[in-house]
Amino acid sequence: MTKKRKQLENEETTETNLPPVKRMSDEPPPKKVKWINRQRVLVFSTRGIGYLHRHLMEDIKNLMPHHRAESKMERSKDLQVVNEICRMKNCNKCILFEGRKKRDLYVWFSNISVGPCVKFLVENIYTMGELKMTGNCLKGSRPLLSFDENFNTKPHYSLLKELFTQIFGVPNHHPKSQPFFDHVYTFTVLDNRIWFRNFQILTEDGGLAEIGPRFVLNPVKIFSSSFGGDTLWDNPLYVSPAKFRQLISKRAGNKYVDRLEQKMVEKANKPKESYDLNPLDEIFKGDPLEKALELENKDKVNEEKKEEKKKEIPRRNRIKKEIKKLPNKQLKKKKMIK
Repeated sequence: MTKKRKQLENEETTETNLPPVKRMSDEPPPKKVKWINRQRVLVFSTRGIGYLHRHLMEDIKNLMPHHRAESKMERSKDLQVVNEICRMKNCNKCILFEGRKKRDLYVWFSNISVGPCVKFLVENIYTMGELKMTGNCLKGSRPLLSFDENFNTKPHYSLLKELFTQIFGVPNHHPKSQPFFDHVYTFTVLDNRIWFRNFQILTEDGGLAEIGPRFVLNPVKIFSSSFGGDTLWDNPLYVSPAKFRQLISKRAGNKYVDRLEQKMVEKANKPKESYDLNPLDEIFKGDPLEKALELENKDKVNEEKKEEKKKEIPRRNRIKKEIKKLPNKQLKKKKMIK
């Protein structure tokens, strides 16, 4: 560490000692600008996050030159330990990624010194490697922050706006940053959620090209102090992802019960007696003479068929069939007569 520090000090002295390329005699020599806004953001995660969540965390680190990294934290520990870790790392802001069941991701944005602290559920995650957008920006360049008009409508949105500006805004004259703006962060409020997008500035007229990543922040709670304290705001429309999956499985399991209920309703509403149709109603449709001739022809055909069947059946079989049709009393009388 001492050798590196000496090399850096030597480089700084050589750079300061070099005269400017062009300078008027009346102009004073340029002074070294101080890094006044010393915002440092600690970005790390707990154990148990998925690969997609890890790639998202790496993308956010690449977009923030004023971040500091830390190894993963055990989930069993209390979140108050994060405040001590940030003080050890000399950071005054923190972004903590917390994974649940390797499928759900929660993000904590906190102001370490005084507060507040906000808990979000991250939805619809798309990383830079997954999107492969056409936009590009220089690493370490400063972004412009664009907020929707809805951030000024409610007090908790205005508080989130101030917290996002302090965390995502790169300080001026930061040692690892570039002194120009070439991309924009957009925060829009839609469907009670905050949608994050990152765009490259192509032209001064307003031409943009998306870089990535994409994600949606669903606010859960706002706490008064860092990782604790009183709840300043609670989202009444928030539904946990575990409960949402439970509702979907219940709906899928009730398909058989719903089908049986539909059948019972059909049987209950089905009429027992239907209306009898009169065959003579068809006579009055079309030409009546043609209908009468058709009915006569049908009757003749039916009679001819009956006569043919009678001729085919022998006399004994016909008698037996006629006897079977008679009731039991008439059969006994015939036997007695015989």
